[in-house]
Amino acid sequence: MHTILSIRGGGIRGIIPCCALIRLEAQLGGVTRDHIDYCAGTSTGALLTAAVAVGLPATQLLKVYTDRSKEIFTPTGVIADAKRAAEGFMYDPKHLRDVLASVLGAAAPWTVNQSPLRIMISAAAMDGHNWFFVKDNPKNRQTTGGVKMIDAAVASSCAPTYFDHWRIDGIAGKTVRFFDGGVGGTANPAYQACVEAFEYDDFVPGTTRLVDLGTGYSKTSDQAPHGLIATIGWTTSTLVDSSEDWVDDAVKRQWPGIMQSLNPELPRDIDEADLSAIPTLVEIGQTLAATLDWTKILS
Repeated sequence: MHTILSIRGGGIRGIIPCCALIRLEAQLGGVTRDHIDYCAGTSTGALLTAAVAVGLPATQLLKVYTDRSKEIFTPTGVIADAKRAAEGFMYDPKHLRDVLASVLGAAAPWTVNQSPLRIMISAAAMDGHNWFFVKDNPKNRQTTGGVKMIDAAVASSCAPTYFDHWRIDGIAGKTVRFFDGGVGGTANPAYQACVEAFEYDDFVPGTTRLVDLGTGYSKTSDQAPHGLIATIGWTTSTLVDSSEDWVDDAVKRQWPGIMQSLNPELPRDIDEADLSAIPTLVEIGQTLAATLDWTKILS
């Protein structure tokens, strides 16, 4: 059996799938890369995908979320809200790239083609087109393998109104500007991961399992947001979250029986930049992880 690991977007809520991967490595030994054949991610899931591809332990990645997120999500509070209203974004994606580069270390310059693991990172260009960064092979268009993995991950993470856009030069001879992956309808990258694996690679549905790691969900509310900032946040979250349910349904219809989804309910709606929620998210992630038997999941 081949295993595809798909990791959803969700900003700081990436703590939850990170905890699940810590459990995997504790039960099976080694690092996550040793136990899967393909990794797909969007936004925070793209960051985790890049880290999994270079073979970093999940315990190390959790410390990045808990100890270094403040380097990324800065400024905060009323200053961040004012910046969002005046400039259209709160955070500089260069800070995100700097943190990711320090985490990846010697692997920071790797291109997608240099990944030892087959990967897929989704991002939406500002012209409205979706891009899927995968290793070049004879079955695909061979246009994204030369992109640096770190740039693909940052491009996937630049959620509008949170981050400024991210520019990547030299894709098929042109410059492309990106805004996140979730707003392009792939906050849950599971469906596109299957398309890439089955249509543009050599994976076969009958011998492939898909493990879908979520970043938590909260029950929808029918209460209208109040004020400009709240409305911007609601709009962005809705663009991202609305794609997740249809993706699960589409995978189940087209490739029945291959997917297992691990996505816990949150006690409240947690914004993807809410650093005060870090202890709560760690608790949620560890609670989920304690229920997981990765030997069975990957058997």
